[in-house]
Amino acid sequence: MRSKLHRFIMLFLILAVSGCTASHSTLNPASSSAGKVANLSWLLFGIAAMTFTVVTLILAYVIFRNRNDRLHTISEDVNSPETPEQAAENEKRALRVVMVAGGLVPAVVLAMLMALAIVIEQGSAIASASSDTLTIQVIGHQWWWEVHYPDQGINSANEIHIPAGEPVIFRLTSDDVIHSFWIPQLGGKLDLIPGQTNTIQLQADEPGIYRGQCAEFCGLQHANMAFFVIASERDDFETWVNTQEQPAQEPEISSIEAGRQVFMGSACVYCHRIEGTNATGVIGPDLTHLASRATIGAGVLPNTRGNLAAWITNAQAIKPGNRMPPMQLDPDQLQTLLDYLETLQ
Repeated sequence: MRSKLHRFIMLFLILAVSGCTASHSTLNPASSSAGKVANLSWLLFGIAAMTFTVVTLILAYVIFRNRNDRLHTISEDVNSPETPEQAAENEKRALRVVMVAGGLVPAVVLAMLMALAIVIEQGSAIASASSDTLTIQVIGHQWWWEVHYPDQGINSANEIHIPAGEPVIFRLTSDDVIHSFWIPQLGGKLDLIPGQTNTIQLQADEPGIYRGQCAEFCGLQHANMAFFVIASERDDFETWVNTQEQPAQEPEISSIEAGRQVFMGSACVYCHRIEGTNATGVIGPDLTHLASRATIGAGVLPNTRGNLAAWITNAQAIKPGNRMPPMQLDPDQLQTLLDYLETLQ
């Protein structure tokens, strides 16, 4: 019995701690606003732990005392039974203890915590946006993220580049069901609702890669609806913008041109868009700079040639329920198509 209890406690601790060690943990903040929220979380955890400890000690004390007093009370009742007035007074005293310990104290503690949370939330607000603040539009789909930079004319998917140390405005909406935009290390979390645009302002204090995740259950592949925020120095960000503003590179050799013809001759063009070509589909992600992205399938797989081949051939085997149908291509067509897609930097 004791060994089972030890295993249960160890399993509980492992599961609890594992939630704090992931790279996208809220307890590993990458912005000042997220740091204040993390500190508040630790404060709430500390108060909850202290409350649990005090209540447990009081409960143990009461149980121990009642056990010792029981025999003594019985002997006193025989020799000098409690009068009705004494019984009423004892009942009132017990009621006062219950009202103070069970009502007044929790109300005061909760009121103090609420006031502290409001102060921290107000103090966490990022400086007001200026007219040149970067604005990014994010549209949620089952189960991927469509990303637009309206002022730069850039379209992307499942990957968001921002300059570090600067506030960024995100305008959020959804194309189908309710999703939730959440980057744990940068703080904030906001729903994407069909027919409505919600706005949130975030900032990454330091360059880095921060994982985001849909935080609202949105269907079969909800858990596989991730994205990445790449925060870089301003010069590096401008370089990325300049690259992304360019149309797809024209094939320079015949084998690459053959791959483009495979793409244009298949059903790909009905769902995907490649700037500078006749592919103008909007059902799936924009592929103009597909090869520059780190992952495919909204974070499901690293963007390698082998994984891309598997995704094209049968995406349903990798991410069941997504809208990408299996593609019937012979091996030569697949390889030339991959050659072409790898040029979309």
